[in-house]
Amino acid sequence: MRALAFLVGLLFAIVPAAADEMAVLSVLVQHISPKGGDLRLALYDRKGFADDNAEPIIDTVAPAKGYSVLVTFAPVRPGTYAVKMFQDENRNGEFDQNFIGLPKERYGFSNNVGPDWMRLSAPSFDAAKIELKPGENKISIWLH
Repeated sequence: MRALAFLVGLLFAIVPAAADEMAVLSVLVQHISPKGGDLRLALYDRKGFADDNAEPIIDTVAPAKGYSVLVTFAPVRPGTYAVKMFQDENRNGEFDQNFIGLPKERYGFSNNVGPDWMRLSAPSFDAAKIELKPGENKISIWLH
């Protein structure tokens, strides 16, 4: 009976600890265009960040209303990630660019790094990476 009580006690001790191990990321998006639309944010690991066809670890969409909006991702495991985002003004689900690849919609990256203009691509993962620790994490992204 003591062994059963010990195991039940251990289970109750482990469950709250496991919940605390998740990381929650809140992003304050600033400099939103008054044209509205949606804010589309995606969280990537190193492998997925460089691949334009890779699925993000998690993504979220929020209305682009006002000058700044706080967007919170669902919980993820702590670790090293980077955020890519854009303001989808026409709500077509795509990051619109002109015929030479220049952005037609506002965009941003974690650490507020800019794109690699020499390659007309996103910045490197190392430039945009953020470390998510267990619990609440907050960053801000200024849209360009």
